[in-house]
Amino acid sequence: MANQSDSKKLSVNSTISLKGIVKAIFNDTVHVQIGGKIIPIPASDFIMEKPTK
Repeated sequence: MANQSDSKKLSVNSTISLKGIVKAIFNDTVHVQIGGKIIPIPASDFIMEKPTK
């Protein structure tokens, strides 16, 4: 019988890509439609690149 201290820990660090339609942008929240649901996503979750001149 295994001891509790012998249990293995599993860690996953992964990125997924979903395509959706941007329905609205309010202040710092982007509302995206994915499938049949509209999901609010904080703008801080996006990597924004400023255009270079």
